[in-house]
Amino acid sequence: MAQLAAVLGALAAPLVLATARRETVFAGVGLLAAAIALLASNESAVTSGGRLAFGAVGFAAAAAGAVLLIRRPELVPVLVLAAAPFRLPLDIGGEHRLYVALAQGGQAGRLLPLYAVLAAATLALAYRLARGAPVRALPREIAWPVAAFASYASLSFLWSEAEAPAQHLIQYFLLPFVALVVVVAQSPVAAWLPRALAITALVLASLFALVGLVEEATQRLIFYTPAVEIGNAYSSFFRVTSLFRDPSLYGRHVVLGLGVVLVLVWYRRIGAALATALAAVLFAGLFFSYSQSSLTALFAVLIGIAVVAGNRPMRVAALAITVVLVAGGGAYVGSRVANTSTERITSDRSRRIELTARVIREHPLVGVGLGSQPRASQRLSDRGGPPALYVSHTTPLTVAAELGALGLLLYALVIAGAAVALERLRRLDPCLGLSLAAVFAGLFVHSLFYSGFFEDPLTWLVLGLAAAFLVVRTSDARTLP
Repeated sequence: MAQLAAVLGALAAPLVLATARRETVFAGVGLLAAAIALLASNESAVTSGGRLAFGAVGFAAAAAGAVLLIRRPELVPVLVLAAAPFRLPLDIGGEHRLYVALAQGGQAGRLLPLYAVLAAATLALAYRLARGAPVRALPREIAWPVAAFASYASLSFLWSEAEAPAQHLIQYFLLPFVALVVVVAQSPVAAWLPRALAITALVLASLFALVGLVEEATQRLIFYTPAVEIGNAYSSFFRVTSLFRDPSLYGRHVVLGLGVVLVLVWYRRIGAALATALAAVLFAGLFFSYSQSSLTALFAVLIGIAVVAGNRPMRVAALAITVVLVAGGGAYVGSRVANTSTERITSDRSRRIELTARVIREHPLVGVGLGSQPRASQRLSDRGGPPALYVSHTTPLTVAAELGALGLLLYALVIAGAAVALERLRRLDPCLGLSLAAVFAGLFVHSLFYSGFFEDPLTWLVLGLAAAFLVVRTSDARTLP
């Protein structure tokens, strides 16, 4: 059943993304829905009353939301952004009598608010297509690489060494996020949409930062992993997580908000006083995450904005600062490594990278299949421990290990295509294009040190927004006298 769902998902991705025929997109949406339904039915052989009730409630909520979005489809991007970060503290599974229960021990559940929005938006899109709504041809530099990557990643389930993690990734991330791109890219683009997106992004980032500051003041976390709990108990500093389970995930979202603030200030779309207050709150919240990967991403976003939008002296200064800091950081790390092991100084990252590199050498062409890198690394290790201790935490290495050289090429094409599309959009609408580029750059750089690039819905949201805005802005430019 799961193999069939993977094949259906692989067929659906190019139909919904890389074609411009209404009938084809409608068929692709149907295949996506069928694939996700097959994967859901494959989770448990037993159908409980609680599971049926949970499914009925979910469908009713999606149908009610679809009624709204049929009338106001331009709301889809804002609702997706508003729902994307949140995980309700619910544990779902057949082991619970009612199929759903409150999560325990600081755990956060799945992206249920986002899935509800995506289900409603997908139903609304299918209805509009059935009623003859036009289909927007997406930019090739986004549509083709994303469709190819999604199809290939879905097919890799057929040779995956870890079937359960692979199904999890396809069911809860890959296929729903393909739907995310299509519903956002095919939504009408209202004149107020850029402003609404900016306000939503800043409100969310400020909320996360304020919750993080409250956690720092009270020394109590809402959500956390066992590793964070142990680390806070035995370290000299307290890492906050806000509404996330991990400080680095929390830091990532705050960095994205800071990137938007910087672009808005650059183009004078926000007052200096408000921008200063927002930046102060966001940076204070980021500080107490003590996330090195998030600070690195913030630095990259700052330098990127200066290089792309600044004048020549500012570009020279930004590049000079980058060289000095990189050289200084390298010297510092070198001095630390001289007095201790590389594995210790990198918090075990070097061992994970080394094992992942061995997986890549043994499976260079097509990899070990989606979701299999931790288990493959564990197999090659002479140590014990669960697969979670072998996650590479580096997206390019994970892609190379799980999808091989072909998957790595498709990953590079997705990044390159997004860069081309965002630069085209920046030339048409500088503030909007640079804002989306700052968010995408922050996600990309952060994923070099912490996993979750393709598992983050914001990555796919940027791709969908870039596609929609680029088509509309290009059409507007052509109609100007």
